[in-house]
Amino acid sequence: MWQSSPPGSIYDYIRVASFSIGPDGLVDQWSRRAVELFGVTAEDARGKDPVDAFMPPDLRERGHRKVHEILDGKEWTGLVPFRMPGQDRPHGLAEIYVMPSETQSGERAALCIVVDVRALRRIETDLAASQAIFGQSPFGFLLFGTDLTVKRANRRFATVFGGNADDHRGRTVHDYLPRAEADRMTAALRKVLETGESVTDLEIVGAAPGAKDSRHWAINLYRVHSGSGRPIGVAGLGIDVTRRYNAAREAASARRNLALLNEAGARIGNTLDLEATARELLDVTVPGFSDLATVDLYQGLLTGDEAPPGRWGSPQDVGYGSGSAELRRVAVASAVPDNPVRVGKPRPSGDDAVPAPGETATQDEAGTGTNPGTGTDPGTGTDPGTTTGGDPCSGERPIKVGAVHHYPFNSACAGALRTGRVRTVPGAEGSLVQSTLVVPMVAHDTVVGLAQFSRVKGSEPFGERDRALAVELAARAAVCIDNARLYRREHERALILQRSLLPPGDPEAAGLDIACRYLPGTVGSEVGGDWFDVIELPGHRTALVIGDVMGRGLRAAVAMGELRTAVRTLAQLDLEPAEVLSHLDEIARGLGAPAGAQQSGRAHKARGPELSEVYLATCVYAVYDPVTRRCTFANAGHLPPVLVEPDGEALLLDVPPGMPLGVGGEPFEEVQVDLPEGALLALYTDGLVESRDHPLDEGLSAFRSALTNRGRPLEDVCDHVLNTLDTRHGEDDIALLMARIQGLPSEAVGDWRLPREPRSVGRARELARAQLTAWDLEPLVDTVELLVSELVTNALRYGEGEIRLRLLRDRTLVCEVWDAGLVQPRRRRAKDTDEGGRGLQLVGLLSAAWGSRRTPRGKTVWFELQLPDGDGNAEPTVDQLLSMF
Repeated sequence: MWQSSPPGSIYDYIRVASFSIGPDGLVDQWSRRAVELFGVTAEDARGKDPVDAFMPPDLRERGHRKVHEILDGKEWTGLVPFRMPGQDRPHGLAEIYVMPSETQSGERAALCIVVDVRALRRIETDLAASQAIFGQSPFGFLLFGTDLTVKRANRRFATVFGGNADDHRGRTVHDYLPRAEADRMTAALRKVLETGESVTDLEIVGAAPGAKDSRHWAINLYRVHSGSGRPIGVAGLGIDVTRRYNAAREAASARRNLALLNEAGARIGNTLDLEATARELLDVTVPGFSDLATVDLYQGLLTGDEAPPGRWGSPQDVGYGSGSAELRRVAVASAVPDNPVRVGKPRPSGDDAVPAPGETATQDEAGTGTNPGTGTDPGTGTDPGTTTGGDPCSGERPIKVGAVHHYPFNSACAGALRTGRVRTVPGAEGSLVQSTLVVPMVAHDTVVGLAQFSRVKGSEPFGERDRALAVELAARAAVCIDNARLYRREHERALILQRSLLPPGDPEAAGLDIACRYLPGTVGSEVGGDWFDVIELPGHRTALVIGDVMGRGLRAAVAMGELRTAVRTLAQLDLEPAEVLSHLDEIARGLGAPAGAQQSGRAHKARGPELSEVYLATCVYAVYDPVTRRCTFANAGHLPPVLVEPDGEALLLDVPPGMPLGVGGEPFEEVQVDLPEGALLALYTDGLVESRDHPLDEGLSAFRSALTNRGRPLEDVCDHVLNTLDTRHGEDDIALLMARIQGLPSEAVGDWRLPREPRSVGRARELARAQLTAWDLEPLVDTVELLVSELVTNALRYGEGEIRLRLLRDRTLVCEVWDAGLVQPRRRRAKDTDEGGRGLQLVGLLSAAWGSRRTPRGKTVWFELQLPDGDGNAEPTVDQLLSMF
């Protein structure tokens, strides 16, 4: 079949020209290519001597001889310089092939085929350059035909994939690459062939024949055209970028690790809570670092048991006989969808150290523990090969969060706890887990727990950089956990101290119904210095105290304890409220002074704050008398008491606030308030009414509104207040002390005034006997008569002015003798020869308590007896009575 050659064939590049010479040696035919080559038209060339027309003069003689030889029938091929007509110098060099021919009449002629030697040399140079680039390239080079088969491969490609270059002709990319990568490459070739758009840096992953390691190639594809522009295939240049890929991966891994460490620094340790810190560690590492992760902490650490530094996980620990001390699983995280996290089988404390079947672990010389995990759990019959991936240390049964367990002695986990070194444990055959890093959590050379990070199959395996990162992350979390442990210990101690200084149980007082609440700050906040107290005073009076040491932490709690102790001591002296606060002020100013530096107030001021820590506190001290239902208040910078009247209206009592304790130099004022029967008195600290979210006025208004509920039991009123107010509990401690006024009924009080004369002693005995009989307290008559006689006699002998006798009955019986003298009675031991001086000894022996106090108009001497239906005091023994003599 005849077929035209497509444009762009070799003849288009060679540009062959032809002309013929007649029998006379002149040109008789001149082709169009000759016109293009020599630049002479056919009309100008025909009939001319080709030698004279196109050859230089010095070559014409030789040229004529050659023409004659040709016309004689001799073929000739050679290089002939030629010149353009009208020019003297040679213009080019032509390769001429001359073939003898005959005319129609039988005469001899010649046909000449001419090629410009410059075009031939250019083609030769291009072919040589193409061959050098293709064959000598250090990169793999392939030429694909339009059918996407290899038409040509260079030596570099053959060196990598085997054989010689010709052996690869006719192959496809599926002969070199995995199916998925081959499909990607084929799609790219087809797209380039169809669209003409080049593809650069197409990353292809594969392996050379006989090699196990995958290689990464960057492929560049472009379409190849003929001279006429017709697509004839796709050229592909492949560059091995495995090293560059590994370097980029290492750099990306380093950046990821740095970012992970930065995130860990920002997110781990935000709370002083052990479990929360463990969860924060897993929030950072899953899924950014691992697919599965767990954290175990020592049970002793969580329960607050003390242990010497470096002893966590030592053989001396309780429960170590099975491989490690008891641990508690505190956090678990998984990024594996629809798969349970199987991270270990709990072993109760006391199991034998011999591993159960399927739990045998081996350890290589480098310290890496491995657990084949190929056994079957004897208790469940579970085949480990079908699980998601068990704990490499103990088995296949999952350990639940909160479970207490320990690891077998020969396990990698127990070894990591003993040595404090990270272990890499490969996953069991058939398990989803590829490998696990077992990382001890070490803080200050103390192992506090164990973290396990696992990656499932398909993820990138752990490397040395990952091991170092895991150790750093675990160490950071361990430091935070250790800090949280220390904080929890100190916080619990402070709470114990603080709570031990508060009134135990439900305090009782004569003429008062009392309810109280104390809410410490949460674990996330420091302990504060809030306190309250209910102190029984002589005469069935009661001191109500509430205070708040400014500042937080253990120091504030200790200062609060010292102030509370001082308040109780001063209260027993039965001082006026303003005097109590004045003494407390001096005590508060001396709290921060160095040991042995207690000085006078003036010297204390001279020391300056730089030599002593300043302790400030606010306090309200109130003394309530149930007989008169009168309460005397003194305030040292504290919030005002609230009085809820029987009609339900809540009022802020106008008690001058004064300066806080510790400021010094300012006197305190007293205010006396008559409290109606059934009224409600509330003392509180600022944590109840003040927060960052609303001002104090709003909190006080809401507090007063919450107190206006009438008809509720006092305990219910306390609960209602705390549930109603937006206390933001956890920001500060809250102390609330509430008392409902009841007073002593008039029939429970016997009050008489006696003249200053001897017969008043007998009269006092008569009055006491009659009152006790009316109260059905006949068993106390003899004792009371005796003691009343002693007190009234002393008032007559050592006192001044009118004598007053008062009997009060409530939970106990109190007898008071008043006079205008200022000399306080003093108990002493009489000598054997003394005839007197044993009266107060007798009072102290027969009464439950006795004492004296100053009054605005003199003094009061009192004694107290238990009621017969109470515990009562035993009758004095003979030895006790004789000890007075």
